Amino acid sequence: MPEPSRRSFLAWAWLLLGGVALAEAAWVVVDFFKPRRRPADDAAGSVIIAGPVDRFEPGTVTAFPEGRFYLARLADGGFLALHRECTHLGCTVPWVAAENRFVCPCHASSFDITGDVLSPPAPRPLDIFPVRIENAIVKVDIRRAVKRQGFIASQVVRS
Repeated sequence: MPEPSRRSFLAWAWLLLGGVALAEAAWVVVDFFKPRRRPADDAAGSVIIAGPVDRFEPGTVTAFPEGRFYLARLADGGFLALHRECTHLGCTVPWVAAENRFVCPCHASSFDITGDVLSPPAPRPLDIFPVRIENAIVKVDIRRAVKRQGFIASQVVRS
Protein backbone atom coordinates (compact mmCIF):
# COMPACT_ATOMS: atom_id res chain seq x y z
CA MET A 1 0.00 0.00 0.00
CA PRO A 2 1.52 3.29 -1.05
CA GLU A 3 2.09 5.95 1.57
CA PRO A 4 -0.30 8.94 1.21
CA SER A 5 1.26 12.08 -0.19
CA ARG A 6 1.37 15.33 1.65
CA ARG A 7 -1.05 16.82 -0.87
CA SER A 8 -3.71 14.11 -0.33
CA PHE A 9 -3.33 14.38 3.46
CA LEU A 10 -3.95 18.15 3.33
CA ALA A 11 -6.94 17.63 1.02
CA TRP A 12 -8.49 15.20 3.51
CA ALA A 13 -7.72 17.57 6.44
CA TRP A 14 -9.38 20.52 4.66
CA LEU A 15 -12.35 18.35 3.78
CA LEU A 16 -12.71 17.27 7.41
CA LEU A 17 -12.42 20.87 8.70
CA GLY A 18 -14.96 22.05 6.11
CA GLY A 19 -17.38 19.33 7.23
CA VAL A 20 -17.00 20.36 10.88
CA ALA A 21 -17.58 24.05 9.99
CA LEU A 22 -20.66 23.13 7.95
CA ALA A 23 -22.08 21.04 10.81
CA GLU A 24 -21.47 23.89 13.26
CA ALA A 25 -23.17 26.40 10.96
CA ALA A 26 -26.16 24.07 10.56
CA TRP A 27 -26.38 23.74 14.37
CA VAL A 28 -26.41 27.53 14.79
CA VAL A 29 -29.14 27.97 12.17
CA VAL A 30 -31.33 25.22 13.70
CA ASP A 31 -30.81 26.65 17.19
CA PHE A 32 -31.79 30.13 15.95
CA PHE A 33 -35.11 28.92 14.53
CA LYS A 34 -35.99 26.67 17.45
CA PRO A 35 -38.72 28.24 19.63
CA ARG A 36 -37.64 29.41 23.06
CA ARG A 37 -39.01 27.70 26.11
CA ARG A 38 -41.43 29.71 28.17
CA PRO A 39 -40.90 29.75 31.92
CA ALA A 40 -43.22 27.59 33.94
CA ASP A 41 -46.30 29.29 35.38
CA ASP A 42 -44.89 29.00 38.87
CA ALA A 43 -41.39 30.12 37.90
CA ALA A 44 -39.45 31.77 40.70
CA GLY A 45 -39.69 35.54 40.55
CA SER A 46 -42.76 35.70 38.32
CA VAL A 47 -45.06 36.59 41.21
CA ILE A 48 -44.06 39.34 43.62
CA ILE A 49 -45.56 39.18 47.10
CA ALA A 50 -46.25 42.84 47.83
CA GLY A 51 -47.38 42.29 51.40
CA PRO A 52 -50.51 42.35 53.55
CA VAL A 53 -53.44 44.50 52.46
CA ASP A 54 -53.21 46.54 55.69
CA ARG A 55 -49.69 47.70 54.79
CA PHE A 56 -51.01 49.97 52.01
CA GLU A 57 -53.01 53.05 52.94
CA PRO A 58 -55.82 54.13 50.60
CA GLY A 59 -54.71 56.83 48.15
CA THR A 60 -51.01 55.81 48.20
CA VAL A 61 -48.52 54.49 45.65
CA THR A 62 -45.70 52.10 46.58
CA ALA A 63 -42.74 51.42 44.28
CA PHE A 64 -41.47 47.87 43.73
CA PRO A 65 -38.20 48.35 41.78
CA GLU A 66 -37.46 44.60 41.62
CA GLY A 67 -40.78 44.04 39.87
CA ARG A 68 -40.71 47.18 37.69
CA PHE A 69 -44.12 48.32 38.94
CA TYR A 70 -45.96 50.61 41.31
CA LEU A 71 -48.74 49.28 43.50
CA ALA A 72 -51.46 51.91 43.73
CA ARG A 73 -54.04 51.63 46.48
CA LEU A 74 -56.94 53.74 45.31
CA ALA A 75 -59.11 55.85 47.61
CA ASP A 76 -61.85 53.19 47.56
CA GLY A 77 -59.36 50.54 48.78
CA GLY A 78 -58.82 48.80 45.42
CA PHE A 79 -55.41 47.86 44.02
CA LEU A 80 -53.73 48.43 40.63
CA ALA A 81 -50.20 47.35 39.69
CA LEU A 82 -48.92 49.90 37.17
CA HIS A 83 -45.89 49.27 34.94
CA ARG A 84 -43.10 51.82 35.45
CA GLU A 85 -42.51 52.41 31.72
CA CYS A 86 -44.05 55.37 29.93
CA THR A 87 -46.16 54.27 26.96
CA HIS A 88 -44.59 56.99 24.81
CA LEU A 89 -40.92 55.94 24.59
CA GLY A 90 -40.39 53.62 27.56
CA CYS A 91 -38.80 56.01 30.06
CA THR A 92 -39.14 55.11 33.74
CA VAL A 93 -41.99 57.18 35.16
CA PRO A 94 -41.63 58.23 38.83
CA TRP A 95 -44.55 58.88 41.19
CA VAL A 96 -44.56 62.50 42.35
CA ALA A 97 -46.50 62.42 45.62
CA ALA A 98 -46.63 66.23 45.95
CA GLU A 99 -48.51 66.44 42.62
CA ASN A 100 -50.40 63.16 43.16
CA ARG A 101 -49.43 61.87 39.70
CA PHE A 102 -46.78 60.09 37.65
CA VAL A 103 -44.62 62.44 35.57
CA CYS A 104 -42.38 61.23 32.75
CA PRO A 105 -38.98 62.98 32.93
CA CYS A 106 -38.31 62.48 29.19
CA HIS A 107 -41.25 64.24 27.51
CA ALA A 108 -43.46 65.49 30.37
CA SER A 109 -46.34 63.03 29.93
CA SER A 110 -48.27 62.70 33.16
CA PHE A 111 -50.61 60.03 34.48
CA ASP A 112 -53.07 59.92 37.38
CA ILE A 113 -53.07 57.30 40.15
CA THR A 114 -54.98 54.86 37.90
CA GLY A 115 -52.39 55.30 35.11
CA ASP A 116 -54.70 57.30 32.82
CA VAL A 117 -53.00 59.98 30.67
CA LEU A 118 -53.39 63.50 32.07
CA SER A 119 -51.10 65.19 29.54
CA PRO A 120 -49.65 63.83 26.28
CA PRO A 121 -47.52 62.83 24.32
CA ALA A 122 -48.15 59.37 25.86
CA PRO A 123 -50.62 57.66 23.51
CA ARG A 124 -52.31 55.45 26.13
CA PRO A 125 -52.43 54.73 29.88
CA LEU A 126 -49.69 52.93 31.77
CA ASP A 127 -49.76 49.16 31.32
CA ILE A 128 -50.89 47.07 34.28
CA PHE A 129 -49.87 43.76 35.82
CA PRO A 130 -52.45 41.28 37.13
CA VAL A 131 -53.05 41.59 40.89
CA ARG A 132 -54.60 39.00 43.16
CA ILE A 133 -55.30 38.96 46.86
CA GLU A 134 -54.96 35.65 48.67
CA ASN A 135 -55.48 35.42 52.43
CA ALA A 136 -55.22 39.22 52.74
CA ILE A 137 -51.81 39.17 50.96
CA VAL A 138 -51.38 41.22 47.78
CA LYS A 139 -49.56 39.38 44.96
CA VAL A 140 -48.57 40.77 41.55
CA ASP A 141 -47.86 38.60 38.51
CA ILE A 142 -45.04 40.32 36.58
CA ARG A 143 -44.66 37.83 33.72
CA ARG A 144 -46.46 40.04 31.21
CA ALA A 145 -47.77 43.59 31.31
CA VAL A 146 -51.33 44.08 30.06
CA LYS A 147 -51.77 46.88 27.50
CA ARG A 148 -54.94 48.90 27.80
CA GLN A 149 -56.67 51.81 26.10
CA GLY A 150 -58.16 53.38 29.21
CA PHE A 151 -59.01 52.86 32.85
CA ILE A 152 -61.95 50.53 33.52
CA ALA A 153 -63.22 49.92 37.05
CA SER A 154 -63.00 46.14 36.50
CA GLN A 155 -59.18 46.48 36.34
CA VAL A 156 -59.16 47.29 40.05
CA VAL A 157 -58.76 44.37 42.47
CA ARG A 158 -60.53 44.67 45.79
CA SER A 159 -60.01 42.59 48.89
